[in-house]
Order: sequence, then C-alpha cells, then structure tokens
Amino acid sequence: MKTLDAILFKLLLFFVRSPAKEACAEFFGTLFLVVVGDGVMATVTLGRLGPHGVIVSSIGWGLAVAIAVAIAGSISGGHVNPAVTFALASVKKCPWKYVAHYMVAQYLGGFIAAALVYIVYYDAINEFDNGQRQLPPHFNSTAQIFSTYPQDFVSIGSCLLDQVVATALLLIVVCAAIDQRYKRVPPYYQPTIVGLGLISIFLAFGYNCGAPLNPARDLGPRIFTLLAGWGLETFTFRRHLWFWVPFLGPHIGALIGVWLYSFFVDLSFANYSILSSEEDHSEEPSSEYGAQNVVTEVCIEDPSLKISIGAN
Repeated sequence: MKTLDAILFKLLLFFVRSPAKEACAEFFGTLFLVVVGDGVMATVTLGRLGPHGVIVSSIGWGLAVAIAVAIAGSISGGHVNPAVTFALASVKKCPWKYVAHYMVAQYLGGFIAAALVYIVYYDAINEFDNGQRQLPPHFNSTAQIFSTYPQDFVSIGSCLLDQVVATALLLIVVCAAIDQRYKRVPPYYQPTIVGLGLISIFLAFGYNCGAPLNPARDLGPRIFTLLAGWGLETFTFRRHLWFWVPFLGPHIGALIGVWLYSFFVDLSFANYSILSSEEDHSEEPSSEYGAQNVVTEVCIEDPSLKISIGAN
C-alpha cells in the first residue's frame, strides 16, 4: 500500500511540475469558453432572436471569456486563444516552450466543446433544420452555431481586415489588463476587464463575419461540423477562401496589437523611466502609485500576472 501511495505521489508531483498542468488548464478553460459561447449561439440561432441576437451573443461570449480566463488564469495564464499565446510569446511575455502544447490543448478544447453542444442541442437542431444540415445564408442554417461565416455581401478582404483590426484591439485590452507597472488592474479584476473588452469589440465588429477573434473557437468546431454532417462545404465555403480567415486574421491582428502596445506603451514607459532616473528627481512622483519599475516579462514567472484572454 505504501508503495502504491509513493507511486501516486510521484505521478502527482510529476504532473504538477510538468507542462501538462498548464495544458490541462488551457484545455478546460477553452472548453468552458466554447461550450458557453456555442451554447449562446445555439440559443440565438434556434430561437431566431434576430437583431436582439447581437446583444445576447456579445454579452454571452464576453461573460464566457471572463469566466474561462478566471478558470485557467492562476495555472496557465488563461490564454484560451492560440492567437493570444503566439502574440504574447513574440514579445517574451510567455515562454516559447509553452506555445505548442497550449495550442494543441486550446484546439482540442474547442473541438470537444462543439461536440458537447451538438449532443445537448441535437433534438433542437433536428427540429430546426429537419435533419438537413445547412450553411449560411440558408434560412435554416445551423453551422453558425459552431463556427463563423461572413455576411453574403461582405468580401473576403473586408472580413480579413475586420479580424485583423478587431483582434489587434483585443490584444491591446489584454496587454493593458496584465500590465502591472501601473498597478491599475489587480489580478482578480483582469478577467472582468478582458470580458468587458470583448463585449465592446464584439458589438463593434460582430456584423461582418461574427467576430471570430479566436482560432480555437472557430477551427476546432469547424472540424467537428465537417465530421458531424455539415460536410466539406464547411471548408469549401466561398470557393475555399473563407475557412482560413478566422484562423489567419486573428493571428495577424494579435501580433499587431501586442507589438503596438509594446511600442507605444512599453517603450514610452521605458523612456520616461530612463529620463526620470537621469534627472534624479528628489521629490515624490505625482502619480498616486509612486515610482514603477519597467516590467519586461509580465507573464513568465508569477502565475497571478499571466492572465490574458481568449476571445470569442
């Protein structure tokens, strides 16, 4: 019995010290995000909420992101979004060694989440589309419950630009939320700030193509719909030109957003700190937070400072 206890203890210790712990946190965080988000989309679609659906889906996704970030934040940083993980790694705010297994966990979480929503809403989906799985713009389409599709009249180029701009704004919100130099956002408020930021961005950029913002929320469920009866059209939609937009657009936008923040805020703060040091002011700083040191690696060492986002 003691031998078994020792083995179990060693296995537990290995798990706690290994990257698997962070990957599991990202998996469950993304799973929660997409289950709730796709569940909201099922309510909007199957209930034919029409114009009111924009408000419902915006609030639903925003709350889902806030809670998902809170679930995974203290362990993995709560990225729950491959674009966020890659972008933060590009500015050394997340170790590169975590990127691969974070992304695998996030995409897997999105896939499993779509399957769960499909099982829960199976009867309602069948009643809605009479068992004929359809894609937009069909009147009884249900594919948009799981993945995003553009408006009929919006070009692929406009959708790509839409996602680049929207995800860049999202990463600016994320970087501001986790930036501890100003001590304006305590760690326990960070999920709320990110969730509110997502709601505002979704309301502003949800019309053209549903504001994907998160490749794991789109690609994982898209693969599921391919296997669950919606067929190859989930990937051949718009002559094979659409499916890569919710994947590539957020990655480009996230990189732009994180580097814009680094350039205009991080460098500005660094320059201010250097000038202040050279002038050797004797008086207290005017800021109520006092003098701050430049933080160069926000999310590497202290898990409480690693909270980021997932997006819709």
